[in-house]
Amino acid sequence: MKAYNKVLMIVAALSLGLLFMFPMWKIYLKAPQYPEGLELHIWVNKLGGSSDHVLQNFNILNHYIGMKPIHADSFAELQYMPYIVIFFIVTGVLVALIGKRNLVMGWSGLLMIAGAAGILDFYLWLVDFGTNLDPKAAIKVPGMTYIPPLLGNKTLLNFEALSLPALGSLGIFLGITLSLLVYFLSRRAASKEQTIKSKYALV
Repeated sequence: MKAYNKVLMIVAALSLGLLFMFPMWKIYLKAPQYPEGLELHIWVNKLGGSSDHVLQNFNILNHYIGMKPIHADSFAELQYMPYIVIFFIVTGVLVALIGKRNLVMGWSGLLMIAGAAGILDFYLWLVDFGTNLDPKAAIKVPGMTYIPPLLGNKTLLNFEALSLPALGSLGIFLGITLSLLVYFLSRRAASKEQTIKSKYALV
């Protein structure tokens, strides 16, 4: 693998560090009680918001419709996901140093699988919180569930919810995109070298 491909692969691996610098996902919520809106941030290892009391205000609103309180301690994934990200960073750098094209594709494929599993897990979170409601809730609508959108906008009674990827997710996108680019560039270079060798062999 060429030196510039190795550098690109290292950049792909280190791009995952964005997950520790920025939230992975954001959920915006508007309600009559909070016309300015609330912004919940989901990080790779914690939950937060645009202000100190966002999570508390989310839980106040959720209480009226019977949703369980949202706490970081409730999600085991937030405990082990940082180690998964570190694993991909370290192995990505090692793959770059080894310089084997097939290892690059294997790393990229595993990262795509991990990303898909993370999105599925996030969706299952939303389903669990939106359907397992307290029957003693102050606001009850027969047959109504409150599953926030996985992506995009959704109206839930008088709540407007918007769910979007945040800057941390860019790290995963860059990791996958750059590693695939490295694979195809190195494959094309190897193909050209093979063609040249074949021509010389015929001379």
